[in-house]
Amino acid sequence: MNLRVLGAVIAGSLLVMSAAAHADRLDDIKKAGVLRVAAFDSNPPFGFVDPKSNQIVGLDIDYARAVANRLGVKLEIQPTNPANRIAFLKSGKVDLVFANFTITDDRKKEVDFSIPYFASGTQFIAKKGTLTSPQQLNGLRIGADKGTTNEQQVRAQFPGATIIAYDDTPFAFAALRTGNVQAITQDGPKLVALLAKVPDKANYEIPPFTISNDYEGVGVPKGETRLLNVVNDTLKDLEAKGTAGQIYDTWFGPKSAAPLPRLFRIGDPQKS
Repeated sequence: MNLRVLGAVIAGSLLVMSAAAHADRLDDIKKAGVLRVAAFDSNPPFGFVDPKSNQIVGLDIDYARAVANRLGVKLEIQPTNPANRIAFLKSGKVDLVFANFTITDDRKKEVDFSIPYFASGTQFIAKKGTLTSPQQLNGLRIGADKGTTNEQQVRAQFPGATIIAYDDTPFAFAALRTGNVQAITQDGPKLVALLAKVPDKANYEIPPFTISNDYEGVGVPKGETRLLNVVNDTLKDLEAKGTAGQIYDTWFGPKSAAPLPRLFRIGDPQKS
């Protein structure tokens, strides 16, 4: 066997080995019978522990369960925080991320995203009368969830603000209570839900402005096209059948703890 032929054989063998080492994630999920999903466990109403059942529930969990049902597999939830979402996905610890995950160009370099299934804006909670316009942000100490687009947007748009990063929103709100920060930032729906559950909510308010409009999607490992297609098809079907609206109303409808009008539909064109 000459060197050219030998080289071709070795190259072919390496390709086969590489393909085997990177088996299709969708096949792996079906074989295991389990869909592993990273979700929040302390950020209502997207993902939080129900004190009655001691199970993680929320809007993101309902969507994740719909994907698992479509695949005919069990849903397994891995609690996460904003800073760990990409790491969990890239390390193979989870198959998907359903965790209030805003789609950005920077994140697209590391993970793939489904079509958007939720939209919200970056807003704030402050003590009543503290914050009335975006211009005031430059002079405030602001608590933000570490690794979120909310943190990045405030840093970029308001360089005069002092940003204090926390592991999750409840920690940031605790800092607001003690006066360590003067405002906290997160997606509007998340802040509405948080404020609805605090005993002293009458002391706080969400000022009527947003500094961004963000679209949230499902995080999918890079290059897993078949899995991504299943997720997208599931989301489209949920909207077409009215189930997406029912899921939304469970957590944000008029009778929910955090009523907020549904302005976005799955499949709506994204605004630039």
